[in-house]
Amino acid sequence: MEFHRITYNPAQCGGKPCIRGMRIRVKDVLDLFAAGLSSDQILDDFPDLEQEDLNAALQYAANEIDHPVLLG
Repeated sequence: MEFHRITYNPAQCGGKPCIRGMRIRVKDVLDLFAAGLSSDQILDDFPDLEQEDLNAALQYAANEIDHPVLLG
């Protein structure tokens, strides 16, 4: 996993998870995928990103939603 590519800084982007300390939030990358952009299109639009950054954002999101559901 590439979680070292996901960074947190309370003084940057409201402390939201970002890619490698840049002002590109994980959410921004996920929103681009959700809008239908391909990896190649995202990388063309954001030349500072690398394929491994996109993979890390997707893996981060998958891990964030993988919480057990407790039925009460």
